[in-house]
Amino acid sequence: MTLSRRDLLKGTALAAGGTFVSALGFDLKPAYAQSRELKISGAREYKTVCPYCAVGCGTIAYVHGSGGLNTTRSVIHVEGDPDSPINGGTLCPKGASQMQLAMSPRLEHTPKYRAAGSTEWEDVDWEWAMSWFARKYKDSRDATFVERDAQGRRVNRCEGIGWVGSATVTNEDAYLITKTQRALGIVFMDHQARI
Repeated sequence: MTLSRRDLLKGTALAAGGTFVSALGFDLKPAYAQSRELKISGAREYKTVCPYCAVGCGTIAYVHGSGGLNTTRSVIHVEGDPDSPINGGTLCPKGASQMQLAMSPRLEHTPKYRAAGSTEWEDVDWEWAMSWFARKYKDSRDATFVERDAQGRRVNRCEGIGWVGSATVTNEDAYLITKTQRALGIVFMDHQARI
């Protein structure tokens, strides 16, 4: 083995630096331990689905903070889920940047409502928004419900509402959504389940 002049100087500088730091009384063990600790240690792990396209890649979001008094929950890291049969732990560039979507200061946390003819959106609470949606849904269903067809056969269907499902819900959720819509008489439905 040959030792170059550069390797000799590096080794000498490292040895001298370590001796100097030890002579001053500094203990470097905690610094070494801290450098080996992962940024996700102590974070809660949530399995979720990438919100961008219809592929439905599985992701893992790491969240710090319990949500209790004087704590703020924040996403600190997002990575692909290696257990997902869809993406096997890989993410495209857009999926890898989804932490920015979750932590964006422009993210809205309340539902918005814009009255007919208005140009301004207003904040409303979730209970008001759900009641408004339920009332509009029921009114549309009642106005377009067909009990009998032209030949007098009982059909019990609603022809005024269409439902489009999400590609990022599970097959179980899609089944429940479809059953609920069918029970209401909805016939125009589409769903693109991929997970």
